[in-house]
Amino acid sequence: MKKQGVLNRDIARVLASLGHTDQIVIADCGLPVPLGVECIDLSLKYGVPSFLDVFTELLTDMEVEAFILAEEIKEENPLINQMFELQAIPTYYLPHEKLKTETSKAKVIIRTGECTPYANVILRAGVIF
Repeated sequence: MKKQGVLNRDIARVLASLGHTDQIVIADCGLPVPLGVECIDLSLKYGVPSFLDVFTELLTDMEVEAFILAEEIKEENPLINQMFELQAIPTYYLPHEKLKTETSKAKVIIRTGECTPYANVILRAGVIF
């Protein structure tokens, strides 16, 4: 049995397969999943698991070089946006419709139970060397 890190076998598999600049998405329960993009659905009920719980755990296991968020998060979900502003990782913003289009390039969308507006992020994989 795995001793540390992400225990979910599907997420662990995806993280182990990432290369530089590959993208994964952590999504609220309302973000549409484009055809052809794998979805790992963690949602149990509204709010569980939370976006922040999943995000925090993934950051411990994944080298991230950039975050991509919807511009609308700045006004519609300032608490989650503030958490990104505190990170030492570059953050980029796109209009929500463009963010949804960009998710079609992701290796996976991890769906949470989050039900606050615009709680979606694209994580771009970095390298550890």
